Amino acid sequence: MKTRAEALKYGLSFDGAYQDAPFHDNNWQLVRYKGNKKAFLWTYEKDGLINLNVKVDPEKAYFWRKIYKAVIPGYHQNKEHWNTIILDGSIPDKDVKTMIAESYDLISDSPSKRIYEAVKRIPKGKVATYGQVAEMAGDKNMARAVGNALHKNPEPGKIPCHRVVNSKGELAGEFAFGGAWKQGEILQSEGVEVINGKVDLKRYRM
Repeated sequence: MKTRAEALKYGLSFDGAYQDAPFHDNNWQLVRYKGNKKAFLWTYEKDGLINLNVKVDPEKAYFWRKIYKAVIPGYHQNKEHWNTIILDGSIPDKDVKTMIAESYDLISDSPSKRIYEAVKRIPKGKVATYGQVAEMAGDKNMARAVGNALHKNPEPGKIPCHRVVNSKGELAGEFAFGGAWKQGEILQSEGVEVINGKVDLKRYRM
């Protein structure tokens, strides 16, 4: 990702996002969340390159800066809570998108945020279905959104997505959790019995 258009397009793909230019200066184009009108993506050109300002969890701010030289403390913003991403081509698209998505989650009441918080409440040794997680997250009709959010889990070590199964107790496919049967291995290490790729919901559902 190198252009402003690419960054804005991705930012505007989030639910409730809209574009704004509040400074009467076309160099500054922002993407805000309509729920609270807070900006989660700032775009501007500086020194011939497009820069992005994104909000960041203070614990992760230095993580991104350490990995990429093109991620620096937020330009004209709080250095603890904002990072600047310089689009010089050195950062893979997936990581630029991850940083934008994290910024969105921090300023919005996004479904993904509520889903992750719900999943964190599933205790060790238990499982929950996609439908259960959706209901815990405040909308019983967004089971499909639960699957999408879990596939993009930003913190596998903190968000135990392996504890979520389908309505029949079946585990996820090969694409998830690092490969076939990985989910089962993790569940079994936590005391959940897995037989033929399934969990007994009567026994282990939270």
